[in-house]
Amino acid sequence: MKNSIEPRMLGKFLLILVLTSSTFGAFAQKKPTSGKETEVAHKYSVSLPYFIITDPIEGGWNDRTSTQMIELHVKRNLDNKNIIGLKLASWRLFQPMGILWWDGLLDKLETESEFYPGHVRESGIGITYQRMLWKGLFATIEVLPQFQTYMDLDGNKLGNGFKVYNSFHVGYHFEFGKKKRFFIEPQVHSQFWAFETKAPEGFKELDDKWRNYFLLEPNIYIGINF
Repeated sequence: MKNSIEPRMLGKFLLILVLTSSTFGAFAQKKPTSGKETEVAHKYSVSLPYFIITDPIEGGWNDRTSTQMIELHVKRNLDNKNIIGLKLASWRLFQPMGILWWDGLLDKLETESEFYPGHVRESGIGITYQRMLWKGLFATIEVLPQFQTYMDLDGNKLGNGFKVYNSFHVGYHFEFGKKKRFFIEPQVHSQFWAFETKAPEGFKELDDKWRNYFLLEPNIYIGINF
């Protein structure tokens, strides 16, 4: 079974991407009102989220529930307040993302009642915008288009898909070390996804059963400034 991306859906996504890129461009071209505002110690940074790679049920490696997640952020400081960047991410899902904590998320992990009949790999490159609000307090929006590959339990490909994954973050930026080159950003974020194409049977039933958003997920970004 193969899935295709509808032209109208792809057109909507491209429009969003162009408008967002134009907004970032406006920030980049905006002339500073004072020299102090644009004076930054570091222009670029690289960071990645801290995540647990052990199986949440048994405390060890379990391929069935492993997300095989990798994520990298490369950012540029436009001034002391505005930061833009690229987000590169890839992960593998074994159940719908829309199961919230109060839905009994951990119980469903133990019973496997909401597990896909396989896995879906989601990978993409997106854009981010971070605004420093007060001292280290910040808010961030991340927009990540993703191409999906559906696989059965034997690793055979079932089809392709596409979606736009968006997340909104609030956190605090802590710098430390010599010349403040290292930083951590504890934060909480909520995410929702749109323009998702039709999934193969078995996957679609579970996706339709749950939400297209997830609320209040904690995370920590660890990075280095240049």
